[in-house]
Amino acid sequence: MIRRREGCRTVTTGPCTVKDGRPRIPPPRACPQPTTPGLMHMADILVLYYSRHGATAELARQVVRGVESIAGATARLRTVPEVSPVSAATQDAIPDQGPPYATHEELRDCDGLVLGSPTRFGNMAAPLKYFLDGTSALWLNGALDRKPAGVFTSTSTMHGGQESTLLSMMLPLLHHGMYLVGLPYTAEALVRTRSGGTPYGASHVSGRDKAPQLSEDERDLARLLGRRVAELARRLPEGARADG
Repeated sequence: MIRRREGCRTVTTGPCTVKDGRPRIPPPRACPQPTTPGLMHMADILVLYYSRHGATAELARQVVRGVESIAGATARLRTVPEVSPVSAATQDAIPDQGPPYATHEELRDCDGLVLGSPTRFGNMAAPLKYFLDGTSALWLNGALDRKPAGVFTSTSTMHGGQESTLLSMMLPLLHHGMYLVGLPYTAEALVRTRSGGTPYGASHVSGRDKAPQLSEDERDLARLLGRRVAELARRLPEGARADG
């Protein structure tokens, strides 16, 4: 019998035989992969966006489809209310249509976040920034630390500031200690696209008519972003953010 070290453990290969005057050693059996109970867990992904004309909302719906294509992951679609130039004005607690408004509690309790906004002069829209500006308590408690996050946007023109808007949304997420998830160039749609799609996140070019109709590549990349955030959220062990 032949015994030798093979990576993870010592294996027995069986009897050595001789052929043509040379010893012949059978190949070793493959090392079993270690199993860790509870390595994968259910993941609740918050897809939070602001949309004015519907294009960003359509991207959000595709992100949701990507999240929910991963076994064990669920998506929670939420939006934010408009901001008013009149400081005394308030919005109804529940919008007339579309998804509910997000709460800070939902942000605290989620396992991952995908954040979307149309471009406003190369920056995120005021309603979304207003919501994020109010998350200081979550920052002080480290509630979002080491949760995965991705971003998406839409513009009416090809060079309307998509990448700077995506980067602007990443900044508060970095301050919260989140893991940022982008889109890799191994995705064929990212190389092929002639409209939206960046390595920083999913995007859409609506044109002057502000059409919310996404191209096939834009849909594919939005779904991929949702899948990647959900996959990472599922793989991160429960309690990993609590160990400091």
